[in-house]
Amino acid sequence: MRHRSIALIVATALLAVGCTAEIPGRPRAAKVVKKEASSPTVQVRGSDNGPIDKLAATALTDIEEFWTDSFQSTFNKPWKPLTGGYFSVDTADATAKPPPCTQKAADVEGNAFYCPAADAIAWDRASLLPVLQDRFGEAAVVVVLAHEMGHAVQNRMGITPEAERREPDRYPTILTEAQADCFAGAFVRNVTDGKSPRLDINADALDKALGALITFRDPVGTSPEDEQAHGSAFDRVAAFQDGYEQGTKFCSQMTVQNRQFTQRAFTSTTDRANGGNLPFDDMLEAVTPDLDGFFKDVATKAGKTWQSPRAEASQTEPTCSGDQGPVAYCPSDKTIKIDTKEELPDLHKEFGDYATGTLIATRYAMAELAVLGKPTEGEKASAAALCLAGAYTGAVFQRQDGFGLSPGDFDEAVTVLLQFDYAARDAKGGNPVDPGFQRVARFREGVFEGAKKCGV
Repeated sequence: MRHRSIALIVATALLAVGCTAEIPGRPRAAKVVKKEASSPTVQVRGSDNGPIDKLAATALTDIEEFWTDSFQSTFNKPWKPLTGGYFSVDTADATAKPPPCTQKAADVEGNAFYCPAADAIAWDRASLLPVLQDRFGEAAVVVVLAHEMGHAVQNRMGITPEAERREPDRYPTILTEAQADCFAGAFVRNVTDGKSPRLDINADALDKALGALITFRDPVGTSPEDEQAHGSAFDRVAAFQDGYEQGTKFCSQMTVQNRQFTQRAFTSTTDRANGGNLPFDDMLEAVTPDLDGFFKDVATKAGKTWQSPRAEASQTEPTCSGDQGPVAYCPSDKTIKIDTKEELPDLHKEFGDYATGTLIATRYAMAELAVLGKPTEGEKASAAALCLAGAYTGAVFQRQDGFGLSPGDFDEAVTVLLQFDYAARDAKGGNPVDPGFQRVARFREGVFEGAKKCGV
């Protein structure tokens, strides 16, 4: 919040479209290749024929087949396969042959990219794809390669490096990266719908794969106008979800006029100095009265009298009404009980101050549902609370003065929503919205469409 932080260094390879990052996280296995899958038809140059290149070849075979069908239906012209092909690079081998757009194999280290000049895709098989697989599952490899193919799609749309240089205001990097994420989401939807011949990605694998997408976000505080901007975690997940839900046609029509980005640069030296994070106690002191004011306004507009819930500190996880996690709405005495001793302070420290704000916002949202006479139990109530928390976040984001969001706050919300279901539990601690992918989607609805979208 303004008055926080997960900093990841992201760099883009020169002369190529790609991303590089240190990959944090815990190992998470998630198989995505179907047992009965037919052999891939894509040929990988420089391959060692090991498991990671076989996975890449399988994924790219299905991605190419998807675009053979989808490009025709989206753009009314046939898909042209990549003329430059696919390159696997062993960056641990100093004698390895470099792929197009690079001078040496080491230039690919930690990277996967599309090279427009050669119409080719290359990846580091030593320190990128296997690390993604270990940390986020095989689906993460699929998502990264589908994103790079998205850049090949753009090249066939006429969004070339020359066009980007000629019209930077029309094709800023943050937009072209979002569009590639969108195209990746459209492909993954094809997989989860069971239409992919060789791949199968379930909800759990998808949630883990989005962890990889978040890893490749820009450092907190990067300006959206930066010529190398790829987007915040929230913006990248949002673009992916739009492709997943809306399809390739929607992605193809993304422009600077119709795409809203939440990424912001720091606007004060104080905010930059603390990474945009308020200390835990300061955050509680600031956010609880602000939430109270926002939800009072929502209730008043609905013709109801808002009854301000009393925010109370708890030395243990609240248990007044089922297991809602470290923050709970207690209908019996209309209080919001907050664990100020253990788990919530730990989450605050690990993810940032707006992870805390997001969880508290959903419990105030439960109080709002009660005031409006809406159900506070069941999955619809859980979804409404997520949406209302998003509506509050969107309202704060629009402010010019006073209590507001800092760069990175949206990312903290996405991270806590993906990794925990606390924000998506009802007032009895049950019926969570699952998977995390859907939790983020409901939150986003509120951010961009306001409280009316939440059914209140």
